[in-house]
Amino acid sequence: MRPFKLILMFAIAAMLTAGSTPSSAQNFFDNIKKTLGELVDPPKEKKKQTQTSSRSAPKLFQGLKRAFADIGASQMGSGSVDKRYARKVVAYQTKQSPGTIIINPKEHYLYFVLGNGKAIRYGVGVGRAGFGWNGTVRIGRKAEWPGWTPPQEMIVRERKKGIILPAHMKGGIKNPLGARALYLYNGSGDTAYRIHGSNEPWSIGQNVSSGCFRLVNRDVMDLYKRAQVGAKVIVL
Repeated sequence: MRPFKLILMFAIAAMLTAGSTPSSAQNFFDNIKKTLGELVDPPKEKKKQTQTSSRSAPKLFQGLKRAFADIGASQMGSGSVDKRYARKVVAYQTKQSPGTIIINPKEHYLYFVLGNGKAIRYGVGVGRAGFGWNGTVRIGRKAEWPGWTPPQEMIVRERKKGIILPAHMKGGIKNPLGARALYLYNGSGDTAYRIHGSNEPWSIGQNVSSGCFRLVNRDVMDLYKRAQVGAKVIVL
C-alpha cells in the first residue's frame, strides 16, 4: 500500500476515534503535518528522496503513536470526575501576572491566570495528610508522556507496605504521571514535586498524593500547552 493511502486510513481512524474531542483530533493532524510533510511532498532528487524516507519513517510512526495515545488519554475517565472540578473559565481577582499558576489545596483547585479578572480553573488531587506544603516555585521544565523515577524515600516507605516500586518507569498510559508533567523547581533546583496527569480520575478533589498535584489527563494536556517554562507557581 502506498504511504499516502496508509496515512489517509490512519487519519480517518483518528477522526472516528476522537469523537467528541476535536482538539485531540486536531493534535493528531498537526502531528501528521509535522512528521510527514516530506513523504507527502517528497524532494525531486531521487537520492535525497531515499534518504528522507528512511529518516521520516520512524518519525512517522512515533508521531502516529503519540497522537493516538493523546486521544486515548484525553478520553480516559471523562465521565468519572465530580462536576465541581470540571475545567472552566472563572472570575478570579489577583495581582499576579497572566501565566501564573495558583494552587489552593484546600479547595482542590488550580488556577491558570488569564488576566483581566479571569482564570482557567482546574480540579486537582493534592497531598494527603502529612504531605501538604505551600510556597512559591517555578516550572523548571515540561515533559510529554514523562518517565517516573520514584524518590528513594517513597520506595522505602512503600516497601514497608509490601508494595515494590520500580527504580524507573517509562512514560505511557500506565505511568502514574499520566500524559504530561510540569516539574517544579525552587532556588535549590528540582523540588521532586510535579503538576501531572493521572489515570485515576476518581482522585481529583481528594487528598491522595505525596505532595504532587494531579489533574485528569485531558486537563493537564490543556495546561501543558498554556504554561511556560519559568512561570511562577504559588501554592497557598
